[in-house]
Amino acid sequence: MHDLDEETLDRPHEECGVVGLWAKKGSGVEVARNLFFALYALQHRGQEAAGICTSDGTLVNIHKGLGLVSQVFNEDNLRPLQGHFGIGHNRYSTTGGNHIANVQPFYIQTLHGPVAVAHNGNLTNATVMRDAMMSRGVGFISTSDTEVITQFLARPSMNVRADRPNWEARLAHLGEEAEGAYSLAILTREAIFAMRDPLGLRPMCLGALKGEDGKHTAWIVASESAALLTIGASFIRDLKPGEIIRIDDDGPRTVREPHERAPKPALCIFEYVYFARPDSHIEGQSVHVVRQRLGRRLAQEAPVEADIVIGVPDSSLVAAQAYAHVAGLPYVDGLIKNRYIGRTFIQPSQQMRKNQVRLKFTALRDNLEGKRVILVDDSIVRGTTMGPLVSLVRDGGRAKEVHVRVASPPIQHPCFMGVDLASHDQLIAHRMTVEQIRAHIGADSLAYITRDGLHAAVGEGARPGMGHCDACFSGRYPVDVSAFGLDDGKLQFESRKRGED
Repeated sequence: MHDLDEETLDRPHEECGVVGLWAKKGSGVEVARNLFFALYALQHRGQEAAGICTSDGTLVNIHKGLGLVSQVFNEDNLRPLQGHFGIGHNRYSTTGGNHIANVQPFYIQTLHGPVAVAHNGNLTNATVMRDAMMSRGVGFISTSDTEVITQFLARPSMNVRADRPNWEARLAHLGEEAEGAYSLAILTREAIFAMRDPLGLRPMCLGALKGEDGKHTAWIVASESAALLTIGASFIRDLKPGEIIRIDDDGPRTVREPHERAPKPALCIFEYVYFARPDSHIEGQSVHVVRQRLGRRLAQEAPVEADIVIGVPDSSLVAAQAYAHVAGLPYVDGLIKNRYIGRTFIQPSQQMRKNQVRLKFTALRDNLEGKRVILVDDSIVRGTTMGPLVSLVRDGGRAKEVHVRVASPPIQHPCFMGVDLASHDQLIAHRMTVEQIRAHIGADSLAYITRDGLHAAVGEGARPGMGHCDACFSGRYPVDVSAFGLDDGKLQFESRKRGED
């Protein structure tokens, strides 16, 4: 159903979006409906599956399925999702295939009530944790690392008291054992919890809904601030890397602060390049503004004589417009995107799939014919789409020249922290030089923004002390990923143990 968007077209794929909502009893806030629209706002982070779990403190209700949020949910299956708190998830599979058993939230009953988990990220030591629990008799029904997290939290060995579990202690213990990327929304019988991994690899923020009297009626955590805006919630702050917060009728409160010798944060820098919505704010700055900086920096670093600038819809348009402004060239629409082709249930024929770029894009010949065109994109992963796009601009649009400019550095290494990038042998920049890639895609010239330029553009507006993971460009991973069997010559492990620089 989504072949053109998620498999055929050459794009990195995000892992998931998570939300959690606690409404005061009697507030009138429709929890399931608000979770639905928050997930709808996060649809760009995952299109394979979606789920919502709600509770009133006694009963738990859950519905999940494969497909887009709007395909999984309708009025009939939202209505039974009663309760004044809940969590939600939409998914792009990185650990575990696209099967119903892997759809989140994961929910199980324990001796001390329910626990449900929605997870954005990827555990790099999931196999080790899973094997350790299986050796103690814990069974698993899926291949997802989120079930590993859920079962870890539910282990009887973590019972602190016979009559009541200490979820704060369990979550803190998880933070000590789990490695990799995890932003979590957790539902228990008495509260919702949210936490980020110590490096803050994946984003998460906190917001609030207010009633007509101006008092808080509900609190929400979400992967991006755009989800808050969609349901009318106000942004409060980002969760700190390593922080755990609890939300109940008393509101949100921090139950674990980041360790005083915590490692430097390492938010995935690709959130700014491609993943996050442009109307989201991360680390105190607008994603849209960062993409403008990327375009300006790219124009400064890689100028070329041309007549017009165009962008690849949609995520590259902001950078293309900024590039054009600095270059003193007109920005025009050159490619029109068919926004609904990825939602069809009818699969294209094999012959049509060979021309899949033409199913997704058409060239505006009136704007391109006879022109020297600068084509701006946010990234090149496998190199399977840029060549057909260049051909579309040159042949369909009758452009005289096509110069490709990319608002991220060459992607040379896979990601193991929750982003679906290709393996080393599939990444075109790992196998080819820039000149070889230029020849492969048929462009008249090709240039990428530098790593220094990318970090300068992102860092200009970020809060002091922020750091970013750029392993897909540099090969320097902030966590140990040697378990994935990489060639030692291609792996650099950047030590980030507590107290180390």
